[in-house]
Amino acid sequence: MEFKFGGSETNQKTVLGHPSGLFVLFFTEMWERFSYYGMRALLVLFLTKSILEGGWGWEREDATLMYGWYIGLVYLTPIIGGYLADKFLGFRKSVVIGALIMTLGHAAMALEGLTDMFFYIGLVFLILGNGLFKPNISSIVGQLYKGQGKEKDAGYTIFYMGINAGAFLGILLCGYIGEKIGWHYGFGLAGVFMFFGMLQFYFAQKIFGNIGLSPNNSDDFDDTLEHSMEAIGDDVENVIDDAKSSKVTKDRLTVIGIFALFTVFFWWAFEQAGGSMTIFAADYTDRALSGESATVFNIVNSIITLVPLFVLTWVLGMLFKQTFKKYALSNFFLGFSFLIIWVIVIWMLYREFTSEATEVAASWFSVLNSLFIILFAPVFSKIWESKYNPSGPIKFALGLILVGVGFAALAYGASGIPDGAKSASVSMIWLIIAFLLHTLGELCVSPVGLSYVSKLAPVKLVSMMFGIWFIANFLAGVIGGWTASYMDPIMEDHGLSTFFLIFTLIPIGAGVIMLLLNGKIKRMMHGVQ
Repeated sequence: MEFKFGGSETNQKTVLGHPSGLFVLFFTEMWERFSYYGMRALLVLFLTKSILEGGWGWEREDATLMYGWYIGLVYLTPIIGGYLADKFLGFRKSVVIGALIMTLGHAAMALEGLTDMFFYIGLVFLILGNGLFKPNISSIVGQLYKGQGKEKDAGYTIFYMGINAGAFLGILLCGYIGEKIGWHYGFGLAGVFMFFGMLQFYFAQKIFGNIGLSPNNSDDFDDTLEHSMEAIGDDVENVIDDAKSSKVTKDRLTVIGIFALFTVFFWWAFEQAGGSMTIFAADYTDRALSGESATVFNIVNSIITLVPLFVLTWVLGMLFKQTFKKYALSNFFLGFSFLIIWVIVIWMLYREFTSEATEVAASWFSVLNSLFIILFAPVFSKIWESKYNPSGPIKFALGLILVGVGFAALAYGASGIPDGAKSASVSMIWLIIAFLLHTLGELCVSPVGLSYVSKLAPVKLVSMMFGIWFIANFLAGVIGGWTASYMDPIMEDHGLSTFFLIFTLIPIGAGVIMLLLNGKIKRMMHGVQ
């Protein structure tokens, strides 16, 4: 009997029209992103807060540089992780080991109050663990689908929704607890759910059949590769069309390189969310609410917190229905982690409703990105499956233009701030508009980019190409942190509005260039849609 999807017989049972294994990966990635974004939301705030406020009292320049290098290195180590998975470990072992190392990293950061060294050890562990985890779980997603068309694009978009569900919860809860209760509690909470994510994946991994096993441990590993468009290296058996295949492979790898180059411009701007945009939220945005405005905010905050959590719990129930009988222990850990989340959320909302004064946490604005992803990802998934599905280059161009327009809104909102001002009270609406536009741009670039790497790369190099893809994120993170470190000098000489205009003009210019290259890039893809 031929299966529609890769993996085991249980994986043929569907949730929302996709294989059950996709949602095992969905929730695993969700908890990893919970830990990553929860810590990311706190990093710059923790470093720049005074010692009296529990922080380290760093200058903005130093904090944004540290942030940039951390973000960059998180995306550089997947090259090594992809290589180790391809040659020695396999995707699944790499995911488990990476998750364990990241759990230890969060535990170390939770102990930062004992000695500063624990903080740096924690960052190193998070960087190394992420290198093993990130490229390989994305590679497993690609092998769940035997086809290379719209269904895989839709699957990656749903997977990306899981990424942002974790980011949403991580920023919301770790950010709140870190800012309101204590920084080390926020860092520690991030590690708790990384641990649960590892256990959930480990005890359900047989649902993937032979997908992701080490080649050295599976005689049938090549069965997972039979649906690929070409094979290269030692396993190439058919050499009749060698010259043609080499040309096709070369062109497709070139397209991956072009997409990776343009994503540098996107992520360079987008990753300001945890750097200069977080500083803007903390120091230049009016976050103090009272009376009716505080009540309205608490109601809205409750809605945007509870509705996505209800949706995720509903999806969790559908996964339980399909897999609980076979993978009860995995489902137990997943269900228990959701129980903890519900308890924390109810406590947080009750605490805010009964508080005499409301100050919106600076990290809260980053939640908007994840919230908008959860709301709009299904819409974009349907568009990519419809007749209105634009080409890959058009999607990238739209993403770049949207992120630029988002910074234009911030530039306009900051136009009234005096040059060199260290604080202001700008309306929250400009950050909200910026995060909305950035999110729409992200949906045009990031999940689509992951899908195209999977479809364009020779199958034996898929994990390695995911690693190379993340070089773009490394460069974007480092350059973005370096650019953000000039926030104060640019603001003093030209104003904060000018600083944000830099992130307006460059991405929009890159988007226009991508539009002009659309036809040539489509030809070099040789039929890949």
